[in-house]
Amino acid sequence: MTRFSNYIELLLRRSVHLPVRCSALLAYRALYLVPCTLCLLALISSCENDPKVIDELTKPVELKEEARIVESYLSQGGKIKAKLIAPLMYRHQRDTIMTEFPNTLHVEFYGDSLKTESWLFARYGIYYDNLNKVFLRDSVVVINLEGDTLRCPELWWDQNAGKFYTDKPSRLDGKDKHIHCRDGIDGPQDLKGFICHYPTGPFNVKEGQMPHD
Repeated sequence: MTRFSNYIELLLRRSVHLPVRCSALLAYRALYLVPCTLCLLALISSCENDPKVIDELTKPVELKEEARIVESYLSQGGKIKAKLIAPLMYRHQRDTIMTEFPNTLHVEFYGDSLKTESWLFARYGIYYDNLNKVFLRDSVVVINLEGDTLRCPELWWDQNAGKFYTDKPSRLDGKDKHIHCRDGIDGPQDLKGFICHYPTGPFNVKEGQMPHD
């Protein structure tokens, strides 16, 4: 049986030898780390003048997420404003966070009573988070409840203002109008009270109103 005094003696012996072991271990690590450090410095020195290597090491990393068969509800102020449906979605995280819909999208807009006000179709769309705006292009079509139909090659959707606008040639067809807007159009999501820039074509003007140019 080991006595308590012997156990204390054993601990003291270990405490005496401990510095020796530590110094040996430190010496071993120093012998190992010095060559590695020199190799790393040599590698950095060899790369510091290579612009391709520098660009590769310092270029920003882009995170990209993918989702398929997307159905998303868009809200503002706690109220649902639209439903978006798309077969494919990419979420890019760069300096500017954006959501891309490269393979068509369909949006259904709601009023305050959650009744549908209009529909939007486009072959391509991209949502900019910091702007809270969506850029649409390629065969953009917007239709409201009255059957008024807006067609244009490009269109911006401002979610904060709840309106569409574009400076590209646009066409608006309805029961009593077939208007070409040479310099684009501005208007709410329901296409009521819109502004047509440089309009041409047949349309009716209500008493006391004049078309905008």
